[in-house]
Amino acid sequence: MASVTELRGQSVWDSNGVWVGFVVDIRVVKHKGELQQSHTVYGLVVSGRRAPLLLGLTRDRQDRSTWFSQTLARVVYAGCTFVPWANVADYGGGEVHLDVLRKELNRV
Repeated sequence: MASVTELRGQSVWDSNGVWVGFVVDIRVVKHKGELQQSHTVYGLVVSGRRAPLLLGLTRDRQDRSTWFSQTLARVVYAGCTFVPWANVADYGGGEVHLDVLRKELNRV
């Protein structure tokens, strides 16, 4: 299994073999009620161009966002596609394969 940091930069392909883009960010859900905080991946942000690292861009350490970071995120994430983790069929070896078509995915 690839770690979260290994997913960044991997090429994403839809079920027909059409290239979707590169993984530029990973969306996670934080589980706070447990003794140790854990996170679950719930989706990938994919861009057709290699964007700067987007991890941590919109949130600070207390999980708050400012108006400036929200505005900056809208500009940086423009044109990106969100891929729900449930649609990831296979990953590893530098590629992520999906079980849906590119046109069925939503913009961020």
